[in-house]
Amino acid sequence: MDWLDALQHLRAEGAPGVLVTVTEVRGHAPREAGAKMVVAGTVAWDTVGGGNLEATLVERARTMLRTGVTSPETLTFSLNEHAAVEHGRQCCGGVVTVLLEPQGARPAVAVFGVGHVGHELARLLSRLPLHLHLVDSRDGQLDPARLADVTDGTAQVHLHHSPAPENVLAGLPAGAHVLIMSHDHAEDFILCDAALRRDDLGSVGLIGSRAKWTRFRARLREEGHGDAALERITCPIGLPGLPGKAPAVIAIGVAAELLQELSTRSGSGSLSS
Repeated sequence: MDWLDALQHLRAEGAPGVLVTVTEVRGHAPREAGAKMVVAGTVAWDTVGGGNLEATLVERARTMLRTGVTSPETLTFSLNEHAAVEHGRQCCGGVVTVLLEPQGARPAVAVFGVGHVGHELARLLSRLPLHLHLVDSRDGQLDPARLADVTDGTAQVHLHHSPAPENVLAGLPAGAHVLIMSHDHAEDFILCDAALRRDDLGSVGLIGSRAKWTRFRARLREEGHGDAALERITCPIGLPGLPGKAPAVIAIGVAAELLQELSTRSGSGSLSS
């Protein structure tokens, strides 16, 4: 596949990569300015000219992926017999400048329950570069016409209608952030229990009052979950102090809190596209 298809492939897989672009060429070089390739952990697509130039760029791109570099880098190469090389000489005679742009994996966020608050939250999150999983056990809640204002956004939206939404939770990718806000407290409890049986989720939030969480904590302890595990669930969710209880207000608070969590985990002030 070419570099554009490769970027789309990595995005669909939720995997990181580095976009490599030849930005300037002076003299003779294997490829022209604008040539691109994409480098992932074990594979690369397209080419910026082969030889020492490309091998060095692939090596640097994989170092960036391994060490979590998020800022772009610019490198310049002289293609002559006097240049230091590690992967074979290229004597084209030109000078090539190359830009390496890390492409972070899109975070996965799952909203369980697409009622009034869930729908408002989905609308907000759909404007961000995410894998957005919307899960509901009720018929009609995930109707495409109802969610037209969600599926036209930036996020890649995945709809899951399931009478047993805990099965969807079990299949989420590692690192996924889970927000539980179904129409039924019994369903919420089952989802909390299922979330605690995984140790690889990014974060887990439960909508509701402190009184609700007190009841849930007691019941979850009866299911064998210790205090350390219970600390992985945040309840109530959302930024405190926002005025009003309208669905849109609650959704704004939850989305803002999630953005803080995503920023903390990524070490960046914003989500990459």
